[in-house]
Amino acid sequence: MNYSVVVPAHNEEESIPELYRRLVQVLPGLGGDYEIIFINDGSTDRTQEVLKSLQLKDARVKIIQFRKKFGQTAAWSAGFDYAQGEFVIVMDADLQNDPADVPAMLAKMKEENLDVVSGWRKNRKDNGTLKIGSKIGNWIHRRVTGEKIHDHGCSLKVYKRQALKDLELYGEMHRYITALLAWKGFKVGEMVVRHHPRQHGHTKYNVRKKLKGFLDLVIVKFWVQYSARPMHFFGAIGIFFIAVGFLLGGTLGFLWLIRLIALSGRSSPLLAVLLVLLGFQFLLTGVLADVVAHTYYAQKKAYTIKSTTGFNETTSH
Repeated sequence: MNYSVVVPAHNEEESIPELYRRLVQVLPGLGGDYEIIFINDGSTDRTQEVLKSLQLKDARVKIIQFRKKFGQTAAWSAGFDYAQGEFVIVMDADLQNDPADVPAMLAKMKEENLDVVSGWRKNRKDNGTLKIGSKIGNWIHRRVTGEKIHDHGCSLKVYKRQALKDLELYGEMHRYITALLAWKGFKVGEMVVRHHPRQHGHTKYNVRKKLKGFLDLVIVKFWVQYSARPMHFFGAIGIFFIAVGFLLGGTLGFLWLIRLIALSGRSSPLLAVLLVLLGFQFLLTGVLADVVAHTYYAQKKAYTIKSTTGFNETTSH
């Protein structure tokens, strides 16, 4: 298999037929075998029926149906697990990404020997609120991760399959895949792509998703910068509290010894003890919590599948 197209879909019954039509206009021209993997992320409309009708007439269409809505990160993770292509192409199902950009992205990948090519929606067709929120989010992303990608939220991306091996995704981590891959040493590039206005339905992005994404960015920052040396992060914070606690306690003890102050009735000694204990607890709890969470998601998937259609029994996942 040369190419795998991974498309998460939640309540996109109206968009999917047109997206499929556009894909089959582009993919044969790439030269090689391909598959189109749709992940039905707990849709409540006729998305599953539409997908099944496509699969019946085209065996290259494959379906992963979740038992409920697990979100875009879980959908991408499932698509990556089942994809068999040497190159994995990811896009949204809402017709805002244009399959016609894929050949140029693949050409850029091969010419520059890149492992990932990320789309840049330089001329976005969303409403003003989404544009402003996206610009702020992208600015924070670049400042925190040090990555140069202009549009980390663009779903249209092309990956070499080897870059996706051992990639652990959960929460809203799909926004930060390029940062994680760059940290692992893969070469990431960017290309300006077209962006079309949404034709059907409504956007799935909201303030709550942005907040979740920001919290995951904190984890990405830690993982990119401190995963190999977590004690440098948690240790610095813990030592700060411990040092302040000892300094406060030592100062109070010295002043008491030379009889300048009395400690009875003061809360300062308790504060000094609290700071020392907080330093040790922050250090130990933070390290253990992150290790436990990371180990958990490394062993378990962030989704459960109700059924799959079109995959053979030897497909690895």
